[in-house]
Amino acid sequence: MTDHTTAADAALDDPVVQPSADIDDDVSLGARTRVWHLAQVRTGARIGADCNIGRGAYIGPGVVLGDACKVQNYALVYEPAVVGDGVFIGPAVVFTNDEFPRAANPDGSLKGADDWHAVGVTVERGASIGARSVCIAPVTIGAWSLVAAGAVVTKDVPAHALVAGVPARRIGWVGRTGRPLTSDGDGWVCPETGERYVTEGEGLRLA
Repeated sequence: MTDHTTAADAALDDPVVQPSADIDDDVSLGARTRVWHLAQVRTGARIGADCNIGRGAYIGPGVVLGDACKVQNYALVYEPAVVGDGVFIGPAVVFTNDEFPRAANPDGSLKGADDWHAVGVTVERGASIGARSVCIAPVTIGAWSLVAAGAVVTKDVPAHALVAGVPARRIGWVGRTGRPLTSDGDGWVCPETGERYVTEGEGLRLA
């Protein structure tokens, strides 16, 4: 694992890991990243700089998190998830990884690693996943989109989309600040920043 230390003797750029966290030996932690009490980060995971891994969170084997991500308390990020920079994963969020889950095979034998194929959730830059939402792999959560608390995401979310419900459906658009956008003729405008957005594919992009 990348060298880390506790808060008491941390150098300015060192990652900080609470003593009760469970970090496997070959985990990579970026500069200034903090891993809080009872979190578990599994073998081969790569976590970027300036991340915050909350109490009791789980980061599966080989999961990749970009820089400046927040994974809140008790979120479960199962492999092989790939998360971009600046992503917010709210409390008790779940990323699944099995399309056809079963504990046992038809002959009654316990399923092992060779009996199923893991599929992952991909989250693009700046997206936010609200508390207690569930993302059913394989799905892609588009850049700067917002998944409302308690939503169940079963299909890809376009960039800048606001989705809610079970199953999640688009109910609006959001800008880079997370604020809902307002229609402005042939585009969309952030009421906070004045940034304008235009349609690109199924989503939006900054004009």
